[in-house]
Formats: sequence, C-alpha cells, structure tokens
Amino acid sequence: MEYVPRDHPRYRSLMEREKIIEGFKNGIVVINGLISQGRGEAFDYIIGEKTIPLAEDSIEVAVAMLLLSNYPVISVNGNAAALVPDEIINLSNIIDAKIEVNLFYRTEERVKKIVDFLKERGAKEVLGLEYVEGIPGLSSERRKVDPRGILKADVVLVMLEDGDRTEALKKIGKRVIAIDLNPFSRTSMAADVSIMDNVTRAIPLMIDKARIMKKLPKEELKKKISNYNNRRRLGEYIIYIKERLENEAKRLMSFP
Repeated sequence: MEYVPRDHPRYRSLMEREKIIEGFKNGIVVINGLISQGRGEAFDYIIGEKTIPLAEDSIEVAVAMLLLSNYPVISVNGNAAALVPDEIINLSNIIDAKIEVNLFYRTEERVKKIVDFLKERGAKEVLGLEYVEGIPGLSSERRKVDPRGILKADVVLVMLEDGDRTEALKKIGKRVIAIDLNPFSRTSMAADVSIMDNVTRAIPLMIDKARIMKKLPKEELKKKISNYNNRRRLGEYIIYIKERLENEAKRLMSFP
C-alpha cells in the first residue's frame, strides 16, 4: 500500500481497494467481492464520494432504531470485515449489538477466518459458526443464521447486502437497516432504513451519532423514527442523483 501516494486525489478510494485485495489474499473476501466493490465505487462517484445530508439523516434514524432495539445484530460479510473491522467492533460495543458473520458464498473455513480476524481486532464475541437454517424462503447459504444472533434479532444492520435476504428477513418480522450505495437495489427498496453511503463513511458516522444519541430520552428517539418514510427517502436520493448529474452536465457544457 506504500506505493499509493497520500496526495493522490482518490487516495481514500484506492486504499479501500487495497483493503479488499488484502482481504481476498487472506481468504476473507471472495473474488466476487472485488466486483461488488467496483460497483459500489461507481455509485459513490455519482454522489460525489461524500456523505450527503439525506444519508446523514437516515443514519440518525438508523442509530435511533438500534438504540431502541431489544436485540440488535450487525451482520458482517467478507467485504465489510475487510473494510471496516475496527469500526464494526466499536459500533457494536457502543450500541450493545451482537456481531454475526453471514455469507452468500459461505464455507465454514471462510466463516472461521472472518470470526478469527474480528476477534484478533478486539471483538469479544463473533457469531456465525453455530447456525440453523433459520430464514425460510432462502435457498442461498445466507439462510444459515445463528440462533443467538440474526434469528433472535429484532433489528438487523446489513451492509453490502444481497436483496433476497433483506426481503426474507422482513418476512419473518425483522426490521432491517441497510447501508447500500445503490438506491435502486432490492436491498434498499426492502429495508426499513436505507443509508445511501459508503460503508467506510457511514459506520464511523454511526459511531459518532450513537455516542451522542445514547444520552437522548427514548421519546426523542421514537419521534425520530416515526417521522421517517424509507420510500420517500429513496425517492429523495434518486432526485439528488438526478440533480447532481444535471448540474455537472451544465457545468461541463458551460465551457466553449
């Protein structure tokens, strides 16, 4: 990673790529995860590679939901573990949430590698090695969930997700918070709260918000959630993208 100059205009994005590549080399990320990373980068380009105010508001709603949850669980896949392991652990400690490894391309060896990796980074407990086929309607390996984790959760935070599991989680009564740069995805459409942001920005911001919002009365947290409509927010995200692209096109066309 030393060959990436710090003054490069896209230093942060390049470092994220390196983390994914390193995760692949270590057996945490599958090769398909490299494709997922590139797809996410494309959407991040479109929104300007920054956390927009709409996403920040959704993050506050998500944090309120997690703080009010009776049993929150953070679902982690290979890309998330490679990109924000310390942040996931930090957030779980602040909001008292379980961490569970749940993979589409699941092998027991890979689950164990991710569990061990997170424990090496300081996680006290990481679920996922013990499982039941607890999500009905799913034929993928994501149906395998820990009875002490996702199966028991009332609120599940997912990131870099596949949409069929989000839909399935909703059908069995879970409330789902999704971090997804693509507002058109089934994950974003099915979730209770969709955060259109890069996970490397969203999770640190969730940590900052959680530290502050833990001190708020429950009624104030409930009010934050009750005023939120995810379908409307997705529409606002899409309008933001449309207007940003139009403004950028006008800027380019204003020069001779």
